[in-house]
Amino acid sequence: MTTPEALLRSMFDAAVAAAQPDLCVSPSLPDMPARGRIVVIGAGKASAAMARAAERHYGQPLEGLVVTRYGHAVPCDGIEIIEAAHPVPDAPGLKAAGRMLSLVENLTEDDTVLCLISGGGSALLPCPLDGITLAEKQAVNRELLKCGATIDEMNCLRRHLSAIKGGRLAAACHPARVINLLISDVPGDDPMNIASGPTVGDPTTRADALEIVERYRLELPVSVRATLASDRCESVKPGDARLARVETHLVATPQQSLLAAAEVAREAGYATHILGDSIEGEAREVAIVMAGISRQILQHDQPFQRPCVLLSGGETTVTVRGNGRGGRNVEFLPSLAVALGGAPDVHALAGDTDGVDGATEVAGAVIGPETLGKALLAGLSPRASLENNDGHGFFETLGDQVITGPTLTNVNDFRAILIS
Repeated sequence: MTTPEALLRSMFDAAVAAAQPDLCVSPSLPDMPARGRIVVIGAGKASAAMARAAERHYGQPLEGLVVTRYGHAVPCDGIEIIEAAHPVPDAPGLKAAGRMLSLVENLTEDDTVLCLISGGGSALLPCPLDGITLAEKQAVNRELLKCGATIDEMNCLRRHLSAIKGGRLAAACHPARVINLLISDVPGDDPMNIASGPTVGDPTTRADALEIVERYRLELPVSVRATLASDRCESVKPGDARLARVETHLVATPQQSLLAAAEVAREAGYATHILGDSIEGEAREVAIVMAGISRQILQHDQPFQRPCVLLSGGETTVTVRGNGRGGRNVEFLPSLAVALGGAPDVHALAGDTDGVDGATEVAGAVIGPETLGKALLAGLSPRASLENNDGHGFFETLGDQVITGPTLTNVNDFRAILIS
C-alpha cells in the first residue's frame, strides 16, 4: 500500500516531469529558417536544458549563449553554457550579460533569435545601468529578498535598474525576428515578470519602482536612488517599434504541472482540487488559511469530501526577521503543522520545482500528524523555528526534507495537502 508520503512525492515528481524542457520545448520551436542565422540566447535555471532540447530538435549544433545557475548546466554541442549565481548575482553573470548583448548586435531582418527564458533569469543576467555597480545591484537584491515584496514588485524594480531587462535585450536584437520560449515561474504567467522580461515590453514605470522602494522602506545605495529619479531608467514599452517582430510562447506553466499532479492523485483514488496556481502572500499566513480549509474538510466534509488532495502553486513570500536560511516552502510547512495541531489524516508536501527553496539546495519538506510530536522529542519548537525563519534547520533535524538536486526546470512552488 502506498504511504501518504510516497503519494505526495509521486505528485511532486509528476509536476516536475510535466515541465521538463525535453518534453515542452520542441512543440513550439519554429522551422529552421531558409535564410539568415539562428542565434540562441537565454537565461534561467532551465535554460541549459532548453538549449539542449533545441539542439536535439534540430539535429545539429546551434550557435549562441545561455546562462544558468551553478549546478544546472547540461552539455550542448554548439551553444555555450555559462553558470552564474542565484539568487544574488555575481561577476560571471555580469560578464555573460555583456557578452549576450554583444552577440545580438548587428543582426539583420533575415536572422532569427531564439530566446529561452525560465525562472531565475533575473539574478543570472545582471547588467546594471551605467552608474550602478554589481556590488550595489547585489545589495538591492538582498534587500528585496528579505523585505517580503512580491515577485511582481521585485521584478518591477529590477527592470528599471537594468540595461538588459524590461525589453532592452529584445531592442538590442532589432531588426531580427525574436521568438521567446518561456517556462513560467511567476503567478499569472505574465512574460514581463519571467526573468524580469528581457525580451518583452514593460508597461510599468520608474514611478512604480520608486513607490515600491518607499513602501518597503528599502535601504538603497545613493547611486540606485539617483538612477530611479532619472528618465534613463525607463524600460522599453509595449508598442515600441523595436518589438514588432517579437513573438512569445509559454511552453510550461504552473497550471500544467498541477494538472499532472492531480492525475496521479486521482489514479490513487483521491478527489483532487486545484485551489490556484498563482497564490501569493506571506508563506506562514497562507499556511494558516490552508489549515482552516483542511479542518473544515475533516470536521464537516466541506467544501470537499474526504479523501481528497488540495493542490496549489504560486510564489509566497518570507519576510526574514531571524537568523535562519528562509525558504518559502519550509516556512509554509511548520506554520501549517502548528495550525493543524496534529490533526489526524492530514499530510502535506511543499517544494520548489527547481529543487532549491530559497538559497538552499533543498526543494522543500513533508509534514504529517506526527510532525509536532517528532519535533518535541527532538527538542525543537516549530514556533521558534518560524520566528527565526529556520525551516530548513527544523526539517533537516527531523529528517523530513525533500531533496531532488537540480531538476533542470522551474514552474515555481508546489503544495499538496492530502486528507485521508
